[in-house]
Amino acid sequence: MPGTAVVVTDSTASLPAEVAESRGIEVVPLQVVIGATVYDEGPDGATPEMVADALREFRPVSTSRPSPAYLAEVYADLAADGAEEILSVHLSAEMSGTHESALLAAKDSPVPVTVVDSRQVGVATGYAALSAADVLDGGGTVADAAEAARERAAAATALFYVDTLEYLRRGGRIGAAAALLGGALSVKPLLRIEDGRVVNLDRVRTSARALSRIEDLIVQAAGAQQVEVCVSHLANPERAGELAGRLAERLAANLEGRDVWCGELGAVLGAHVGPGMVAVCVAPLLPARTGG
Repeated sequence: MPGTAVVVTDSTASLPAEVAESRGIEVVPLQVVIGATVYDEGPDGATPEMVADALREFRPVSTSRPSPAYLAEVYADLAADGAEEILSVHLSAEMSGTHESALLAAKDSPVPVTVVDSRQVGVATGYAALSAADVLDGGGTVADAAEAARERAAAATALFYVDTLEYLRRGGRIGAAAALLGGALSVKPLLRIEDGRVVNLDRVRTSARALSRIEDLIVQAAGAQQVEVCVSHLANPERAGELAGRLAERLAANLEGRDVWCGELGAVLGAHVGPGMVAVCVAPLLPARTGG
């Protein structure tokens, strides 16, 4: 349809397929390399279970961004389908080259492409893409939608617990949290995403205490705001489910009937944090908005 603008994001944004489809958001897969085999992230390619199994078995696991050529093809296809502008919202440029690929692909696009670095990882990027779609659906400009995406991402709080820092260390994604490595054997590290990077938040003695601390910090971050909440995990469904249930109770007034999303982390992010990880994202809704 002429005059339309389309939101593009990547698979690390962790949007349920039915949500992305219903909102008209195009999701571009990152890739996972297990041994010598390259898979697209997704149910028909690399799954969280595959990654968790490979990590447990000490098989080599790495990830890669979509190439500029691939993204350029996505943009060209969207233009051929009638898109007149594209807003491409991606995970932190500090953590992945996906943002750079999008910038390079935008130069060859037949229609204007605005690229947003969410400075986030995981569903916080997904919430940013949803807020951008809200603005476009409401008749706003791509510039307005890009600003909404940045605002939503900046307001989100993403915290996570890992059983070990080893996988983050292997992938070079540990950032300032590297200070934890010396004493990591006897503690459970709590980490957060801050300005696009993984940083040390706290350390506690047990996993139960770690999750309790995350729960309290998420409730504190929500304050009196209307929010959306997502609990993610890798091979730790019982603890994630329990945490999601407690947050749904404690944040009932903030959620106003919205569900707490709870599910397995995608394969790409899972490759960097390892089995046992539990993450929570709380994302305040933008002012004067009732969803997304």
